Amino acid sequence: DVDAILPDLERVSDAWLEQKATHEKGFSLGVFDRDYLRNFDIAVVRVDGRIVAFANILTAGNGDFSVDLMRYDDAGPDGLMDFLFAEVMLWAKANGFRRMSLGMAPLSGLEPHAFATRWTRLAALMYRHGEPVYNFQGLRRYKEKFDPAWEPRYLATTSRLALPRVLLDVMTLISGG
Repeated sequence: DVDAILPDLERVSDAWLEQKATHEKGFSLGVFDRDYLRNFDIAVVRVDGRIVAFANILTAGNGDFSVDLMRYDDAGPDGLMDFLFAEVMLWAKANGFRRMSLGMAPLSGLEPHAFATRWTRLAALMYRHGEPVYNFQGLRRYKEKFDPAWEPRYLATTSRLALPRVLLDVMTLISGG
């Protein structure tokens, strides 16, 4: 009964946004939207009866699943999200799911080797030094603890000159613009 816990989920979400000094994003990242969340199973973590973390679960007919919107209150115990992920994985296994997607780790895996393009070198530089803009390395480190099988994803453009505009458009979409 998601409707019954929506006020608690919103409280946790608002606390998370405030603690992270950020706003809702969108596009490739989950956003808090009551109508959206009503469509999914929701995993919650309670401490002393109070919800301190939650995530909605996306399922596919092929046995795959993923977690979309994840929020937690920093006032919760250490290891809260690890616990939530582990419990979701156990639930999924018990319900016949075979594989979990952890999503992407943007710009990771790009090596500025001798034959790399300027764009690859720039993206690798952004990954190494762009933490104030986006938690690239932290996101990769977090996902690494689950020993994922990384699969490359590519962005294709009509020309090298179009790439900056495409990247700007994608960043604008993700940031909620």
